[in-house]
Amino acid sequence: MKRTIADAFRRAADSDRAAFMPFVTGGFPYPQTCLELLLGLERQGADLIELGIPFSDPLADGPVIQHASQLALEAGATPEAVLELAAEATARMQAPLLLMTYCNPVLRMGPAEFARRAARAGVAGVIIPDLPPEEAQPWLEAARGQGLDTVFMAAPTTPPDRLERVAELSRGFLYYVSLTGVTGSELSLDRGIGEALARARRVSPVPVAVGFGVATPAQARALAGMADGVIVGSALVKLVLEAPQAKQGVAAALALAGQLAAALGKQRFLHEGPN
Repeated sequence: MKRTIADAFRRAADSDRAAFMPFVTGGFPYPQTCLELLLGLERQGADLIELGIPFSDPLADGPVIQHASQLALEAGATPEAVLELAAEATARMQAPLLLMTYCNPVLRMGPAEFARRAARAGVAGVIIPDLPPEEAQPWLEAARGQGLDTVFMAAPTTPPDRLERVAELSRGFLYYVSLTGVTGSELSLDRGIGEALARARRVSPVPVAVGFGVATPAQARALAGMADGVIVGSALVKLVLEAPQAKQGVAAALALAGQLAAALGKQRFLHEGPN
């Protein structure tokens, strides 16, 4: 039986570690290579995996993922093709797979049809960074009807009352953006991030996973004591982008993924939130 998102976080917590969630750009560098990367990430210890649908105007993504998305689009990646890739992956994986997309592809396909196809592909949840909670009802109804979790985002700039609302609406987990910026920005592990994550965990009925800017095992290790999960994307995608050959890039990304997964045993910090 496939694990749910809740199962994945529970298994990690039972092992006294933060869940590891790597991000992969759908169809990059090539569909088959992307599939190999997805399967390899599970072998390297990924508890959940986020699969991005390439989009021409990815507001939340930094230059690394933007570049990878553009290359994937130029090679013919479409939402339909990424859903097919997701179906191939979920048939061979136990780790839950989430889609990261933007409103435009969902609206173009139609919320009900997108949710139906995602569920049929074995997807466990969907992250839509530019979907405001105030406008989310049509999507939420479609997603719930298909058994899909919808993950909302919060950030250091999110006001307390909105943080509670976003956490209340999130299913599976709450995605906490560690900094004000885009994916791949430089992360500073100062006192503020621990306090911010503790606040989020106090009000969230679901686990809190932190992402944006996490690039090294040392950063992952530090965050493991502050959050229920750690998300890493740009650092892995960058290794594939910079490699002279796709297979070398995949091998380098998988090696880093193994190091990141191994670093996520819980550490105890003064400003750690409740478990």
